[in-house]
Amino acid sequence: MIEPISATAPGLVGRAIATQRWTDLVFLHWRVDAAAIAPLLPPGTRPDVYDGSTWVGLIGFVLERATMFGSPPIPYFGSFVEVNVRLYAVDDRGRRGVVFVSLEASRLAAVLAARATFSLPYVWASTSVARTSGLLTYASRRHGASHASTLIAARPSTRKVTADPLTDFLTARWALFVERGGVTRYLANEHEPWELYEASVDRLDDALLRAGGLPGISDRAPDSVLYSPGVTARFGRGETL
Repeated sequence: MIEPISATAPGLVGRAIATQRWTDLVFLHWRVDAAAIAPLLPPGTRPDVYDGSTWVGLIGFVLERATMFGSPPIPYFGSFVEVNVRLYAVDDRGRRGVVFVSLEASRLAAVLAARATFSLPYVWASTSVARTSGLLTYASRRHGASHASTLIAARPSTRKVTADPLTDFLTARWALFVERGGVTRYLANEHEPWELYEASVDRLDDALLRAGGLPGISDRAPDSVLYSPGVTARFGRGETL
């Protein structure tokens, strides 16, 4: 049985091993045929579906005040702009989670640490955010692969989103699935409920989805655009599927 979607985190088992503050998030999402996504998911998972489709997300935000294993916030390397591409999956026990295709970040040390510690597909890139006249503009260009780039210019509104099942499906995700050496691990997370607002896209010039094996999707307008001022996330220890 698939776990129901809840806007409130169920809570971690044991102590958090890492924390992060996520600020000024812009969520772009597209409906996608589940069959197109299935080959990109780790063993033991399958596409999670809402209203007949699975979804692909392109998310830009500022990551701040990162800690590891009870450390104080890590200076410099623990703060950077991130842009990630993610999918939605469910495992054989019915647990929902995120699968990251790529995570672009500007701190090489953080990229190497996240890959080594959590097996996350972080990639070193030149990332930035600009805030002008109510417009949030995220940009990223991957080092050594300049074709893998994105530019997202989004305008948050004051229209708050509440009690929306699709929004909960896309944002209320209390775990992620990662693969290493053919073995899939489940890593739980928690944070306060999202404060979410409708948003619109002024400009989108994206090649990250295509670079991640998802061609053509970001050539069309997103089916959902959201903004959040942010949350503080906590991560637990992983377990093997």
